Amino acid sequence: MSQQAVGIKTVFLNPGDFYFGGKDARISTLLGSCVSITLWHPRRHIGGMCHYMLTERKRPANAKLDGRFASEAFELFLQHVEAAGTRPSEYQAKLFGGANMLADPSGKQMDIGPRNVAHGRQLLAANHIALMAEHVGGSGRRKLHFDIWSGDVWLAFPQGSNAEIRSPYG
Repeated sequence: MSQQAVGIKTVFLNPGDFYFGGKDARISTLLGSCVSITLWHPRRHIGGMCHYMLTERKRPANAKLDGRFASEAFELFLQHVEAAGTRPSEYQAKLFGGANMLADPSGKQMDIGPRNVAHGRQLLAANHIALMAEHVGGSGRRKLHFDIWSGDVWLAFPQGSNAEIRSPYG
């Protein structure tokens, strides 16, 4: 990973957290069955990352958006994209996480991770956002660092196995 420049702030996302900002930030998180989506605007060098736990909920009337849910985390992205005077289709996305980390009492793997990944892909496609790369599924934890100034995402998957790595552009 490149040496961090002076004046760069590091933002750590816990489950349910969201951050969107400029080129002075590195966003970091740890993932299991949760999913993170990074959005990056290649000309403006702005972007953000979410860390969601579940696909969606029935949101009570007047309840504020909750980043623990993919649909609501994505609404936060769309609000920031609009506030920046940009369009969703101008961004590039990367998708991470969705590991099989949880089992029910009988020992059967629960499908939370794969459902989170599928929902993230659907949200990106519905908003015409190019999915540049993904590292999803498998088992084990991931550590991510997203450098907004460059759009680079640094991934550590130390004890993981059988992850799907996909880059539709090469």
